[in-house]
Amino acid sequence: MTPYHFTAGTLPLLISIPHAGTALTPEVAAGLSDAARGLPDTDWHIPQLYDFVQTMGASVLVGNYSRFVIDLNRPADNQPLYTTATTGLYPETLFDGTPTFKPQMTPTDAQRQGYLQDIWTPYHQKLQQELARLKQQFGYVLLFDAHSIASVIPRLFDGRLPDLNLGTNSGESCPPAMSAALQQVCEAQSRFSWIINGRFKGGYITRAYGKPAEQQYALQLELAQCNYMDEQPPFGWRGDRAAELQPLLKQLIEVMLAQGRGL
Repeated sequence: MTPYHFTAGTLPLLISIPHAGTALTPEVAAGLSDAARGLPDTDWHIPQLYDFVQTMGASVLVGNYSRFVIDLNRPADNQPLYTTATTGLYPETLFDGTPTFKPQMTPTDAQRQGYLQDIWTPYHQKLQQELARLKQQFGYVLLFDAHSIASVIPRLFDGRLPDLNLGTNSGESCPPAMSAALQQVCEAQSRFSWIINGRFKGGYITRAYGKPAEQQYALQLELAQCNYMDEQPPFGWRGDRAAELQPLLKQLIEVMLAQGRGL
């Protein structure tokens, strides 16, 4: 299994999808707890939800391995991204706090160093290469980091998560005008609830590669999964719900592109 799937586009836009992968290494597959075996914390169906971006001309980078092997949206040194409950580079618990692995079945440090070298590093190298290619061609580049999560996880946040959770690293990963334009798109509709820089401000990818001073702009969008899929196993795709959500996603991406051209 290769670490990622990549499709080159023709716009100054890269869509990163780090958490849709389901591939496992043999030791992770053997060690997963019963609760983790169904891969409940996967960003299910995100490539399908965003399938329209390739028609638009975006480049798309999708991680192939499960976050239970290694989390592509965490820093290589495994420093925590949030002061509240979270999961790390090598998740030891599920989002609800349940152990990821059976007792004494966690991968070894040497195996995990191999995941870092063979899975995490190639993904980030490709991400960096594509950002550099697009910036060289267009003079600027946009990075849209696409995620989803169950709408209710008491360990991570209170109540029900807003439908759309936009993160700009508290305003550090894109210019204020771009953030304001995205906010206007959200305000102009009433179907979906939203927040900017709430519980999810952007993970490592947004924080590491959002560099407005270098004409490199990044946004993370964390979606509540109830808007396009069933949140209970077997986590089925809901095309009826997705059809309502996709036009808004496309509008957000189009506004981001328009803002990029105007900078």
